[in-house]
Formats: sequence, C-alpha cells, structure tokens
Amino acid sequence: MGRKLALLVGINYPGTKAELRGCHNDVDRMHRCLVDRFGFEEDDIRVLVDRDGSSGPLPTGANIRRALARLVGAACPGDFLFFHFSGHGTRLPAETGQDDDTGYDECIVPSDMNLITDDDVSELVQKVPDGCIFTIISDSCHSGGLLEKAKEQIGDSTRESETQSGESEESSDSPTGFRSFLKDTVRDVFKSHSRRFRSRHGSDDDEEADAQVEAEAEADGDDHTKSRSLPLSTPIEMLKQQSGKEDVDVGSIRMTLFNFFGEDASPKVKKFMKVMFLKYCEGKLGEQDGVMGMVGGLAYKLLKAKLEGGDEEEDALRPAMEQEVGGEEEVYAGARSWAPTNGILISGCQSSQTSADATTAQGSSFGALSNAIQTILEGEEGEVTNRDLVMGARKALAKQGYAQQPGLYCSDELLHVAFIC
Repeated sequence: MGRKLALLVGINYPGTKAELRGCHNDVDRMHRCLVDRFGFEEDDIRVLVDRDGSSGPLPTGANIRRALARLVGAACPGDFLFFHFSGHGTRLPAETGQDDDTGYDECIVPSDMNLITDDDVSELVQKVPDGCIFTIISDSCHSGGLLEKAKEQIGDSTRESETQSGESEESSDSPTGFRSFLKDTVRDVFKSHSRRFRSRHGSDDDEEADAQVEAEAEADGDDHTKSRSLPLSTPIEMLKQQSGKEDVDVGSIRMTLFNFFGEDASPKVKKFMKVMFLKYCEGKLGEQDGVMGMVGGLAYKLLKAKLEGGDEEEDALRPAMEQEVGGEEEVYAGARSWAPTNGILISGCQSSQTSADATTAQGSSFGALSNAIQTILEGEEGEVTNRDLVMGARKALAKQGYAQQPGLYCSDELLHVAFIC
C-alpha cells in the first residue's frame, strides 16, 4: 500500500478587489476529510493559505509550483497524490485557437496573480510516476479543461463538444475574440446569479430575474454568492499596482507576467517569450505580423522597447532563453498530443462557466463545489466513484439553483475508480 500525499491551497485574496470568503473553509474541511475519512497522515498534507496569522508560506505562483513539484517529485509507484485548489480562476485568449481543447488558456490564480496555466498543470501530471494516481479538484471558475487533453467524461468544455452542440467558434487571436471572451465571462456571472434568484423567489421570468439580480448586485454586492471568476481587468489592475507600470492590457498580459515575475513566471509564459524573442531576432515578427495576430503585434512593440533599453533589459530575458522549448507549437494553447492516463480532474464548472463562492445567512462561507463534495461524502459511508461524485455534485448544485456544472476529466480506466483510492 503506497502513501497518500496532498497539497491543499485556499486563497481568499483578503483586502483586494478579488476578495473571496469561502476558500479557507474549503481547505479546512478537506483537510479534516482527508485525515478522518481517507487516512492521510498529517505530515503528508501540505497547506498553503493566505490567512492572517498563518506561519506558512503564502500561496503565490512560485510557492504553489514548488509545492506541486515536491508533491510529484516525492511520489513513488503505488502512491496516491491529491491537489485541491479553492480560489479564483481565469482564462487567457490563446495565442492561437487552432489546436486547443477549449480555445483558451485556463488558469488558476495565485495570491500574487502569477497565473498557473492548464499547460503547467498538464506537464506536471505527465511527470507523475507510473502506478500513481493524481487527483485534482479545482473549485474555481473556468476550470473545465484545466487538465489539457484529458478525456472529458462529464462536461462539454472541449471544442469538439462545442462543435457538436452547434455553437459557433470564434478565433481567439482576433481583437473580437479578446473582447468577446471578456463579455462571455460577465454574462456567465449574471446567468449564475439569475438562476439562484429564480430558485429563491420562484420566478420563471429570465429577463425579470436578470434585471433584479443585477440591481441587487449593484446595490449591495450580492452578499449571498460571489463569482470565483476573475475578469482579466482585475489582475491587470493589480499587476499595474504591483509593477508600477500602466502599459498592461489583455494583449500584453503574458509579457507583463514575464516582466514582473521573471524566473518564477509560468513555464508556458516563458516559452511564449522565448519564441517571440527568436522570431523578433530572425525578423519574422513584425508590427503587422499575422502569425500570432494581436498578441504578435504587441509582442513586437514590447520586445523592441525592451531591447532598446540596453544590456540590463536584454539580460532580463535570460529566464525565457533558458526555458526548454521543443518546438514553436508549444507556445500555442493545447498543442501537446499526449493524453494523461494517471491524472483525474474534477472541475468546479465548465471552461466557459463561473463557480460560486457562497455565504449563508448564518455567515458560513464555502465554495459551492467543495461544499457539495463534502455533503456527498458525509452522506455515504462506503466508496464513492469519481463519476458518482461528480454526477452527485451536479445534481446537488442544480437543485440549489447554481448554474455551474462540475466536470470530470480522466481516462476510461479511472472513471469508475473510487474517489481517493
């Protein structure tokens, strides 16, 4: 019997525009569940939270990546690995949408806004030793598709599913794509709130509910539920404050993440920077270059400004140049062809949806998915399969009036395996 190793991350972003309420509680409940129900040893559970008075390291992007690397690096065949993230999620328009499952880079949002992308998660799972199972719960928005190329057992986040359902796809490397995905995020937030309103007040009038919820949100911030989606305007504003630079926008977000975090930036971001730099040096990237659309044009301008800044600015590109890149396609979202066979993702919602951070009238706060999982486990004494857990969570959330739909991504072999073996 192998060991059971876990990393639990809960981020409430206190004192910021992104503040949530239930993420610390989600981690505390999962910690107790792992020990009491599943037999984890206390020493084998690592917790990262941004709670006041916490003596441990903060859940920054660098600290989360290091903790995940240690989790996977310590694993041996037969071990069980578990990662629970409770916090904000966001998604970036892909550099090109042609080869991606969803057309975006889904991300989880650390306390310092140093985004961790779907490719980062997938590359980590690829390093898990054979004979191990790595289960990930991401109670965050846009979490469907966070494990790139994993088979979508429950959900409709992939581009194949969208095409089958007749929805139109819009290239995310166009200016319209940038704008539309931000509008989609706002729309999904109000859709979730509206459904909750209709459930509470018995209204079947969508327009009336939408108007009422929007009015409530403007009046008091909607204290009952808050979206765990982070519109890019918020991290952009926070990065401006942290970096002291005003030239941050959607199209240059990857450049900004690299400029600010350097060596600690996402490997995906560093690969992007390296390819852009090489294209620039080879004269293949110009202001009007259509290879990478709007992103390519912005990259050209920013790289030109950086290189004209002198040796010190050029040296700042070192972390990107030292990043291994197997090919140019690696900077595109979802370009890898392998499918993880030992990874399981339980997502809080679909890639296009938002997840809820809820507060009861009694003042108890939690993530809607995390709460549903705990409720199901508390009501079942025996094993619960991954499929049954996600289907049960879907039914529970729908009954409570939430629009979010949890997803399950794993191989066929792991579909009916017990949650946390």
